[in-house]
Amino acid sequence: MPTPAADHVTALLASYQDFPETGILFRDLNPVFADAVAFRALIDELAERFHGQFDAVAGIEARGFLLAAAVGYAAGASVLAVRKGGKLPGSVISENYDLEYGSACLELEIGQLPEGSRVLVLDDVLATGGTIAATSRLVRRAGYRLTGVGVVLELTELLGRDRLGTTPLHTIVAL
Repeated sequence: MPTPAADHVTALLASYQDFPETGILFRDLNPVFADAVAFRALIDELAERFHGQFDAVAGIEARGFLLAAAVGYAAGASVLAVRKGGKLPGSVISENYDLEYGSACLELEIGQLPEGSRVLVLDDVLATGGTIAATSRLVRRAGYRLTGVGVVLELTELLGRDRLGTTPLHTIVAL
């Protein structure tokens, strides 16, 4: 049964063929984030689904930052920024990974939370799973416990879920 958040995503999701490269169908959640009622529904669903299961929320650059900041605020939890390589100061750990249309590197600044802190990872889209799998490895390497992953949109035909192993995953809309 669709949730209010899922109804908003379905109604507001935009799609762009051949972006950022020929052959890619880009699913744009910016119209969902730009609608205050829809955005609140997303945050409420993610915060409720993982209620009491995390001490911090890790948001993946860039749209994951929006979700993590809002869920962290709603839950009274810390927020971690998982950034593209070369964007963080201090002591960082890095993970290289493959995208559906290239490769990239993510980094996490270490020592921000006590060891063993429970971390929820949030991002906008789960496609091939490379970005979230790399983030999951970063969270664990930093000495934290990964307690779950939440995404707004899952592109099921790309099988990204398979790369997450037994990590609990909550998807608002699967296409």
